[in-house]
Amino acid sequence: MGKHDHHEHQGDSLADAARANLEKSGEKWTDTRAAIFDSLAGFSRPASAYDIAELVSAARGKRVAPNSVYRILDLFVANNLAMRIESANAYLANSHPGCEHDCIFLVCDTCGEATHIDDDSLSQQVRKVAKSQGFKSIRPVIEVRGICQKCN
Repeated sequence: MGKHDHHEHQGDSLADAARANLEKSGEKWTDTRAAIFDSLAGFSRPASAYDIAELVSAARGKRVAPNSVYRILDLFVANNLAMRIESANAYLANSHPGCEHDCIFLVCDTCGEATHIDDDSLSQQVRKVAKSQGFKSIRPVIEVRGICQKCN
C-alpha cells in the first residue's frame, strides 16, 4: 500500500461507483441493496443497522428487518463499499469504493462523528508489527476515541 490518489464520490456518483464495484465482484445490485446503500450514504455520521432499517422501512412502507440490513452491510464492508466503526457497531459509506483502505478512525465521544483517516505509513507500520508476530491476512482497524474539534 503506497501513496495513491482517489476520487471522492457523492450522491448519484457514489451510488454508481458502489454499484460498479459490487457488480465487478460478481454480486448483484438489487433494489434492496441500492436502498440500503442510499440510506447509509445519506448519513453524515456512522449509522447502525437499526437506523438504516428504520429509514428504508419508512421509505418503502414495509418493514425491513435489521438482520437483513446487517447481512447487506457485511457484504458492503467485504466489497469495500462501506466501513465499519467497530466500537460503535455502526457503518459509514466508503466515498471511494474502488480503493482499499485500512480502517483508521477518529471517533468523537460527544457527537459520535467518525473521521476516516488515510495514513499509509501508519497502516504499513501496524502491518509490519503484526507480521513480525506471525500474523497473516492482516486488516488493521484503529479507532481513536476522544472529543472532536467542533465539540471541544
